[in-house]
Amino acid sequence: MIDLEQALEVALEAADAADAIAMRHFGGALDVELKADESPVTVADREAEQAIRAVIRKHFPDHALYGEEYGRDGESRCLWLIDPIDGTRSFIRSLPFWSTQIALMVDDELVLGVSSAPTFDERAHALREQGAFINGSRVRVRSIDRLEDADVCFGNLRSLSRGSGWAWVGELVTRAARSRGYGDFYSYHRLADGGQDVVVESDVNILDIAALAVIVGEAGGVMTDLDGRPPGLETTSVLAACPELHRHLLSSRDERA
Repeated sequence: MIDLEQALEVALEAADAADAIAMRHFGGALDVELKADESPVTVADREAEQAIRAVIRKHFPDHALYGEEYGRDGESRCLWLIDPIDGTRSFIRSLPFWSTQIALMVDDELVLGVSSAPTFDERAHALREQGAFINGSRVRVRSIDRLEDADVCFGNLRSLSRGSGWAWVGELVTRAARSRGYGDFYSYHRLADGGQDVVVESDVNILDIAALAVIVGEAGGVMTDLDGRPPGLETTSVLAACPELHRHLLSSRDERA
């Protein structure tokens, strides 16, 4: 079985390498290309992923890799999930809401997550059954059971509006204490440290949220897709909250379906 403490050290080393590359490009002139799915990509994304892959391969040459820019490489019980710059649109526009996302899945279970946001000087990490940490301090979700007391963060409202659950989203906005839309890593870090209470998001892929799922879970939260399924390679949406509120929200969504 893999030594998760060693794997965490490797993930942190890889995040250091990727952050350094991304920060060299951040705020500068960038040539932006569009991928087949119309999402943007820059040289910073590609160089950062190459750096992450090089670090992981140096320590774990037999592990499989699955990255945003270079796809899947290898077959193994241990699969590293890599998004070198999650939030490329923010990155291109010199907005700080982007991060490096690195996760490890062993036998289809997410066991390690690193979410590094150098523009905020903030890094979150978690290992299965060992808690979640931001900048070295242990964090915990806020425990509440009423939507009326909750701060709710939404991501990708356009795709949410096109889905069958739009009336449910409207109910959340109406009833919640406050609604926001930070985007990308930031809302999940704030959920993990108790600064935010709910995250609802659509039009994501597993590379966007794998590390964040480990962090939120180890902070005492629950993170599923909008149908209540645990994160997996086919995940495209998110419902994340403390356990009590997650149960309530999932039940209310089922009633609206």
